[in-house]
Amino acid sequence: MSRAALPFALLALSSACHDQASGGAGARAQIKAVGSSTVYPFTTIVAEQYLANNPGARPPVIESTGTGAGMRLFCAGIGAAHPDIVNASRRMKRSEFETCAKNGVRDILEVQVGIDGVAFAEAKAGPKMALTPADIYRALAAAPGGKANTARTWRDVNPSLPATPIQVYGPPATSGTRDALAELILARGCIDSDPTAKQLEESDTDAFKARCQRVREDGAYIDAGENDNLIVQKLTANPDALGIFGYSYLEENAGSVTGVPIAGVAPSSATIASGEYPGARPLFIYVKKAHLKAVPGLGRFVQQYTALWGASGPLARRGLIPAPSVVQAQAAAIVKRETPLREAALK
Repeated sequence: MSRAALPFALLALSSACHDQASGGAGARAQIKAVGSSTVYPFTTIVAEQYLANNPGARPPVIESTGTGAGMRLFCAGIGAAHPDIVNASRRMKRSEFETCAKNGVRDILEVQVGIDGVAFAEAKAGPKMALTPADIYRALAAAPGGKANTARTWRDVNPSLPATPIQVYGPPATSGTRDALAELILARGCIDSDPTAKQLEESDTDAFKARCQRVREDGAYIDAGENDNLIVQKLTANPDALGIFGYSYLEENAGSVTGVPIAGVAPSSATIASGEYPGARPLFIYVKKAHLKAVPGLGRFVQQYTALWGASGPLARRGLIPAPSVVQAQAAAIVKRETPLREAALK
C-alpha cells in the first residue's frame, strides 16, 4: 500500500471501529428517530429536554414518516445508516418483527409512552355529526357487506344523518392512525352491522380484512398525507368534511375544530384514558438495544421519555394522555433493564 493511501485506509478502519452497532456503515454522532406523525411531537419535546439537560449533545434527527414507513426503515438493519428509534401509533406487527430479525435487528425494546385516540373531527361550523362505528364502516369501507360501496352522502348510510357528501380527510396507508382506524373502528362497525363478520374473522383473516378493514378509494376518503395540521386546515376550508387524526391534534386545534362523538362518546382525555372512547389506542417507541450504548446519548434520551410522560409533564400538556401508572412502571422497567420484546407477544 502506498504512503498516500495509508491515511485513507486508517480513516476507513477508524470509521468501521466506531460504527455504533457494528453494521459496517460508519459512525453517527446524533440520535435518529423515524415513524409516526402522531408520536412525532412528543419525541420532539423529549429531544428538546434532552438537549437542555445535555448541552454538549448533537441535536437528534426526528422524521415524521408514518408508522409503517418508519418500521421499514427501522427494520432495514443495524448500524449508523439505520435509525435508532421508531415512533409508532400502533403496536409492531409480528411480520415487522420478523423482518427486523431477518435483517439483524434482533433485540428491540418496546416502550409504551402513553395513550391516544383516533379522533374524528369537524370544523366549528360543521354539521354537528354524531356517528356509530357502523355508520363509519358503511361510509368508508371499500366493500361493506362484501359489495362495492355506493354510498355518496351520509344519509345513504343512515337516514338520521345529513345529506352532505361523504368527504373524509385522513392519513395514508403507511400511517399507524390509518391502521388503528381499520382495526378499532371499521372492524367493530363491520361486526356490528354484519352478523357473519365475526365468524369470518375467526375463519378467514384475509377475507375479513378485505370486507371489514379495507378503505374505499373512490374519492370519499381523501388521503391527506402525514401532515395532520393540513387536515385541520382543510376542515376549516370545507366545513361539511370530516377529518381523522390523533387526539392530540384535536386538542391543540380546539379553537377551530371539534370532536365527533362515536357511539355516543366524545373524544376527550378522560374517555380515551378510560377506554370508553372506541378509538383509544396505545402509543409506542421501539429502540434497538444494539444501539443503546453505541450511539452517544441514546440511553439517556430514552430515559428522558420516562421522566416526561407523567400527568403533570410536558408531554401531557402537549396532548399525550398518560398511560395508567402500572403501564408506566412496566415501561420504565423495560428501559432500565433493557428488556427485549418477545415475538410471542405480537400478533
